[in-house]
Amino acid sequence: MEFQNISLIKGYHAHVYFDRQTFERAKVLCEEAGKLFKVTVGRMHCKPVGPHPCWSCQLAFDISEYTNLLSWLALNRNGLTIFIHPLTGNDLKDHTDYACWMGKQKPLKLSVLQK
Repeated sequence: MEFQNISLIKGYHAHVYFDRQTFERAKVLCEEAGKLFKVTVGRMHCKPVGPHPCWSCQLAFDISEYTNLLSWLALNRNGLTIFIHPLTGNDLKDHTDYACWMGKQKPLKLSVLQK
């Protein structure tokens, strides 16, 4: 087994998934994360974007925020599904082998990541 060095990780994305019924819940969660942590809160995408099969909002953050932000999201996600992945420069592995989920895992559209 080949082990990877964590120096490959340049940051993280947490994608908060939502739909029409959970839009407000997701918006409040993302806004609060932006107030409490050093994260860049993306747009509330009311359509699937990139490999994401659901509506979503991206939280971008540095490795230094990982433990506190993910701990907070685990306690406050209120039933929302959150997809978390590192940024190593290998988009396919970042979204598959290196990724983790809070809530129900959803199938990603990996074809958009393959070169």
